Amino acid sequence: QVQLVESGGGLVQAGGSLRLSCAASGRTFSSYTMGWFRQAPGKEREFVAGIRWSGSLIRYADSVKGRFTISRDNAKDTVDLQMNSLKPEDTAVYTCAARTGLPSIRPNDYDYWGQGTQVTVSS
Repeated sequence: QVQLVESGGGLVQAGGSLRLSCAASGRTFSSYTMGWFRQAPGKEREFVAGIRWSGSLIRYADSVKGRFTISRDNAKDTVDLQMNSLKPEDTAVYTCAARTGLPSIRPNDYDYWGQGTQVTVSS
């Protein structure tokens, strides 16, 4: 079992920044790919960014390229999502997920999920 806990969500004005963190514990796999997803009211869950724990393989959704940055710490226990130039349309519940394969945009490919953290961007 892998436990994932997100933090860093909150309320921010348009144009501002937030940094989300996802801490993993209780690993049972030799390596993990971590992904960030988001779901806004009335919309389906969508892929935001993904990163391989080794090899520096990174993927971003087109809607966040140039604004969001995914990264990992040296111990490979925590993955962050730096969000800059936030827009009201970025408002959603952001959730981190883990899988043993390469980064994927499909939620069904991920094996473990955190509880989610609310990000609200005001006008």
